[in-house]
Amino acid sequence: MTAGAATGGGLSRLRRVPAALSVLTICCVAVLAGALAWRAAIADIDARLQQSLILSLRALETEIDRFRYLPKVTGEDARIRDAILNPESPAVIDAANRYLQRVTGLAGASHLYLMDAAGQTLAASNWDTGESFVGNNYSFRPYFREAIETGAGGFYAIGVTTGTPGYFLAARIDLAQGKQGVVVVKVVLDPLEEAWRAAGQANAVADVDGIVFLSGEPAWRYQPLETLSPEAVARLTSQRTYFGAEVRVDEPLLHGAQGWIFDGAGARLRTQSAPFGPDWRMISAAPVLPAVFAALGWGAGAALCWGLGIGLAKIQRQRRQLVALRLRQSELLERKVEERTRMLAREIEARRQTEAELRAAQESLIHTEKMAALGRMSAAIVHEVSQPLAAMEATLAAAELSLERTPERTGPRIETARNLIRRMQRTIKHLKSFSRKESGTLDEIDPVQVAENALELVQPRARAVGVVPDLTVEGAPMRVKAGRVRLEQVLLNLLLNALDAVEGLPRREVRLSVATHGAEVHLSVEDTGTGIAPEDLPRVTEPFFSTKTNSEGLGLGLAISQAILSEFGGRFEVHSVPGEGTRMTAILPLIQEARA
Repeated sequence: MTAGAATGGGLSRLRRVPAALSVLTICCVAVLAGALAWRAAIADIDARLQQSLILSLRALETEIDRFRYLPKVTGEDARIRDAILNPESPAVIDAANRYLQRVTGLAGASHLYLMDAAGQTLAASNWDTGESFVGNNYSFRPYFREAIETGAGGFYAIGVTTGTPGYFLAARIDLAQGKQGVVVVKVVLDPLEEAWRAAGQANAVADVDGIVFLSGEPAWRYQPLETLSPEAVARLTSQRTYFGAEVRVDEPLLHGAQGWIFDGAGARLRTQSAPFGPDWRMISAAPVLPAVFAALGWGAGAALCWGLGIGLAKIQRQRRQLVALRLRQSELLERKVEERTRMLAREIEARRQTEAELRAAQESLIHTEKMAALGRMSAAIVHEVSQPLAAMEATLAAAELSLERTPERTGPRIETARNLIRRMQRTIKHLKSFSRKESGTLDEIDPVQVAENALELVQPRARAVGVVPDLTVEGAPMRVKAGRVRLEQVLLNLLLNALDAVEGLPRREVRLSVATHGAEVHLSVEDTGTGIAPEDLPRVTEPFFSTKTNSEGLGLGLAISQAILSEFGGRFEVHSVPGEGTRMTAILPLIQEARA
C-alpha cells in the first residue's frame, strides 16, 4: 500500500507539472501578446497623432500665410503713407480709415490698423465702431517692438480693446522723409478651434511660455503645459498677453516624465508635439484607452487560441503586415507633405518675382501705349508743324522783298512768322511733356487744365478728321489727386477713340466736358459715331480688345486707362447707343478742400 501510494502520488505530480507549465505558458503568451498589442496600438496612435500634427500644422500655417503679406502690401498704398506723413489731417486719416476698412472686408481679416513710430494708432478698419483702435497706444505689444526693430513682427494675444484673441502680424513702413509707421493685421484663429472640436481632435497650440491659447479641448485653453516661472508670469502681465483671461499658472497640463495629459473626464491621453515657428508648439493628443482594450483583447485571444498555434501565427503575421503597411503609408504621407511644402516655397518665391515683373511690365505698357497714341497722331502732327513752316517761309520771303519797297508792311509779316513759331513751340512743348515718363507720385491738379492740354495735343488729329472738339466746364474750381501726365494720357486715349469713331461719317462731333457731380469730377468724351454693340460693351476695357479693324493702336488704351484711374481712386464708365454715339467718362474723387 505504501509503495503503490507513492507510485500514484508521483504520477499525479507528473501530470500536474505539464498542466502548470501549460497554464504558465498560456499566461506568458497572453502577457506577451498583450504587450505586443499595446505597443502596436500605441504605435498606431502615435502615427495618427503625427498625421494629425502635420495636417494641423499645415492648416495653421495656411491660415496665417493668407495674411502674412497683407500689412506690407497695405503699407505701399499712398493713403497709408499720407496718413504717416500727415497724421493731423482729418481728410488724410479719413481716407486711410476707409481704405483699411475696405481691405479688411475684401481680405476677410478681423482688423487692420496703422500705428506711428511711437505706437499710437492713426487709422483702423473699425474706426466707426465703439471698439475703435484709433487713438490707442499699443507700443507695449511685442509685435510692435519687433516690427520697429526688425521690420516684421508677430504675436498672439487677447485684444485689450475688443477682448477678442487673435494673431497680430505687423510690418514696418519706411518713408523717404525718415518717418516710420507700422501696419498690423489681426487674424482670428477661432475657426481652427471649431474645426478641431467638430472633428473630435484634442489639438492645442502653446506659446513660448508653454501656455495653451488654441485648443480643441476648451478646458485646456489658457492653461500652461508646465508650471510657469515668476519671470514668465511677470512678462505676461506686463505685455497683457491674455488680458482678461484666467491663466491657471499652478495647474500644468503635463504630468510625469513622459508628459501625460488628462482630458476633462480624467482619462489619460497620449501626446505628440512639434514646433511651429521659433516660438510656438503644436500638441496633438489621443486617448490610450483603446490601446488598453486592445492589449486585453489580444491577451485573452492569444490565451484561448494557444492550442491553435498556426492560426495564432497567421493572425500575428497579418497584424504585423497591417502595422507595417500603416507605417509605410505614414512615411509616404510625410514625404508628400515635405514635397508639397518645398513646392509651395518655390511657388511663393515665383509669385514674388512675377509680381515685380508685372509691376515693371505695367509701367512699360503705359509708356508704350503713350508712344502708340503719339504714333497714331504722327501724320497730323507732321502736318501741324510743316504747315506753319511753309507759311513762315513764304512770309519771310515776302518780308525780304518788301523790306526796301514797302517797309511799313514788313513788320506785320515778321509778326505773323513769330506767331507761327509760337504755334509750333506750343505743339512741341505739349509733345515733350506728354512723352516723358512720370515718377508715379500723385499731386493736387486742376482737371480743367489737364483737359485743355489734352485738347491741344489732339488738335492736329482733329483737324485731319475735320472735327473741332468742344470743351465744356461746369462747376466751381476743382482739384483732384492724380498724376498730371497719366490723367492727360487717359483723356488723350478717349479723345483719339472718339475721333476714330467719327472719321469719315457725315456728322462728325466730339465733345469734352468737365463737371462736378456731388463728391466726384466727371471728365466725359462724347462722339456721334456708330456706337458700340451691347455684346461688346463689357469687353471694351479688356487688354488687346478693339472694335476697330484698321487701328494702329495696341488695343490697350482703355485697359490702361482703367488701371490708371483705379490707381487714382477713380473708375471708368462707358455708355453707348448703337447708331447714335458713345460717351466715355473718367470719374475721380474731389479733394475735400475743393468740395468745401
